[in-house]
Amino acid sequence: MIYLVATIHVISALTLIFLVLLHSGKGGGLSDMFGGGLGAQAAGSTVVERNLDRLTVMAALVFGFTSTAYALLAG
Repeated sequence: MIYLVATIHVISALTLIFLVLLHSGKGGGLSDMFGGGLGAQAAGSTVVERNLDRLTVMAALVFGFTSTAYALLAG
């Protein structure tokens, strides 16, 4: 059981790192590759950016739950 939680924890951590790096910063970011470029400047946040935000929140929740579960199982 602890190996399953550890595996999910590592996968969620790597996914969270990847998703955070996709977010655009002050000067634009990797999310511009997926349609967040000129549309984001004219119309606010695009559908791609909102979906990226949702995926990032979901990955952060999974990471938080697996962190807690891993700490309880390992202790």
